Amino acid sequence: MARARRAAAANPSRATRDHHPAARRRGAAPTRGTSITIPSVRGDAELDVGGRRVRLTNLDKIFFPEIGATKRDLLQYYADVAAVLLPHLADRAMVMKRYPNGAGGDFFFMKRAPRPRPAWITTCAIEHASGSVIDFPVIDDLAALLSVINLGCIDLNQWYARCDDVDRPDYLHFDLDPVGEIEFATVREAAGVVNETLRALGMPTFVKTTGSRGLHVYVPIVRGPTQKQVWEVSKTIALDVARRHPGLLTAVYKKAARPAGRVLVDYNQNAWGRTLASVYSVRPRPRATVSTPVTWDEVARGFALEDFRMDNVPARVAELGDLWAPLNAPRGRFDLARLT
Repeated sequence: MARARRAAAANPSRATRDHHPAARRRGAAPTRGTSITIPSVRGDAELDVGGRRVRLTNLDKIFFPEIGATKRDLLQYYADVAAVLLPHLADRAMVMKRYPNGAGGDFFFMKRAPRPRPAWITTCAIEHASGSVIDFPVIDDLAALLSVINLGCIDLNQWYARCDDVDRPDYLHFDLDPVGEIEFATVREAAGVVNETLRALGMPTFVKTTGSRGLHVYVPIVRGPTQKQVWEVSKTIALDVARRHPGLLTAVYKKAARPAGRVLVDYNQNAWGRTLASVYSVRPRPRATVSTPVTWDEVARGFALEDFRMDNVPARVAELGDLWAPLNAPRGRFDLARLT
């Protein structure tokens, strides 16, 4: 570790395990928000999105067979929530998880922005310790968002740190995942325990459904600590809260060693280069459930994950606004440096 730090100090432009130079390669300036209706047609369509031509393909292709939802429906959902979603994606590299045949089909990960691509797509070029430089796409406006969804991306997986310093994230988080088949009420109980622990440390907390089986708890932090330091703090917290609640929680990372009937407090997703499904992401589940911000009062009262879906989340957003807007605000962030 000391050798890596000395190497980075001697040559700050060189990537190491703990230092990753990155450069934002800006396309045209992002367009301002605009509403748009995706046409209900068979096959393809080309749209003007804020002055940019975006080609959308296979609009009538079924992406969610159980509910009969098409690729067009998925694109329309993202157009409808773009105003609250885009601030959470802007300036961040995006890992594409592509489902070319919809939620029930195979998927693959794609990091490099596709070629050829429109000149207005911004990229974030990140150098890895191997010396490889990867141009990730950056989703900073509606045209870019629709272009990525058109590739078959159902959920969105952005980096935790912005492109100007990909080693220093803006938040830490815990992925609360049930081990085995347990009631979702147990996951909600676990989230409450984790929240109490974080609040006792003075941390502001925000919670959302994963859209799959669990909950995500996020803490906005003052930018400064490295991703590794954030991971170390999150590990310490997870191990401590699991030790104090052994009948409810586990922080054992090795899957085969986890005790059944517990909720995993997964801190390892804070590691550099990993991602979680973004807020407002549709998940590749039969009913097109959405990773949705909820209040702690809602967690206490109870709900089902299937209550938040592609067909009803836009109406919720129209009523409540973005419950996660404070996650991007400059104020109200926890200074993690005092714990590192």
